[in-house]
Amino acid sequence: MASRISELILKCRDPELLARFWCGVLDFVELDREGDDIEIGPREGFGGAQPTIILARDDQPRTGLLRLHIDINAVDRDQDAELERLLALGARPADVGQTGEESWHVLADPEGNEFCLLRRRLDPL
Repeated sequence: MASRISELILKCRDPELLARFWCGVLDFVELDREGDDIEIGPREGFGGAQPTIILARDDQPRTGLLRLHIDINAVDRDQDAELERLLALGARPADVGQTGEESWHVLADPEGNEFCLLRRRLDPL
């Protein structure tokens, strides 16, 4: 028997802001709140094929690159169209030392957390 990733925890200064952003990116909904923390996930809720994300309030400043980042793939459009959509939601290009020859785009969420938009389109779940 193996394990599955059920939740990802992202420490942030503004859980409300990041909940709105990541719900827009992933078509997630708010599932739960505990204090200042917000859990978002797929409409079917916790325990499905996708992990939920807990946006945990943390007022400490972030230093350096994240040691773990999120990679995403479009499911209903090509990479260029998805990039435009993500930028409209508030993502911005991020430079982590890429050469410009990569097949992916490095972006940052509204608090500067890096993530990558990969080229390959995935089938919806």
